[in-house]
This record gives sequence, C-alpha cells and structure tokens, in this order.
Amino acid sequence: MLKKLLATLGVISLALVIIGAFLPLLPTTPFVLLSAYLFAKSSEKFHQRLLNHKIFGQLIRDYNEDKSIPLHAKIIAISTMWPSMLFAIFYIATDKLWLQILLATIATGVTIHILRYKTKKRK
Repeated sequence: MLKKLLATLGVISLALVIIGAFLPLLPTTPFVLLSAYLFAKSSEKFHQRLLNHKIFGQLIRDYNEDKSIPLHAKIIAISTMWPSMLFAIFYIATDKLWLQILLATIATGVTIHILRYKTKKRK
C-alpha cells in the first residue's frame, strides 16, 4: 500500500516537472529530485527510467553523488524564475500587497535554496 502511495506521489511530482517545463513559475529541479526519491522507494522501473533520462538523468545522478547542481541548471532556474515572479508581482497581483510580498519571499527563498547547493564542477 505504501509503495503505491509513494509511486502515485512520484507520478504527481513528475507531472509538475512537465508542467514546470512550460510554466517558468514552477521550478522543475526540486520536483525531478522528489520524483527520483519517491520512485527509488516505490518503483525500481520508474526510478531507472528517470536515471537514464537524457535531460534529467545526469541532474539526479549529480545530486545523488555529491548533493550538487550544475552551474547551468542554477542559472536557468534562477533566470527563468525571477522574470516570471516579477511579472506576476507587478502585473497580476497589482492590488494585493500581501500576495506581492508572498511571491517575492518565495522567489527569494528558492533562490537562496538553489544557491546553497554546491555547484557541480565540470569534469
């Protein structure tokens, strides 16, 4: 029962990765790593498919190996998140100060979180 729940959560997390690929407000890296973790605990087949994925596989292997994120992944994550957040803050949430503060806080927190990971050195 627990394995089915974890696999289901892994699929949901992976769906958020796919949505995040097209919606810059939703970061993909944390959801890819979450999916890998959930599949490692529930489905070896799905876990291996993620590890062998041409885009996400190396990111997962790097993270598992030494808890690092490549510099280009950090740059892409931060440089796509901030314009989207600023657009939302200044053009969508114009009359809701609490929402503007929340969005700015989330963007700042995610940026700090990403930057705190070691940067993967090129081989």
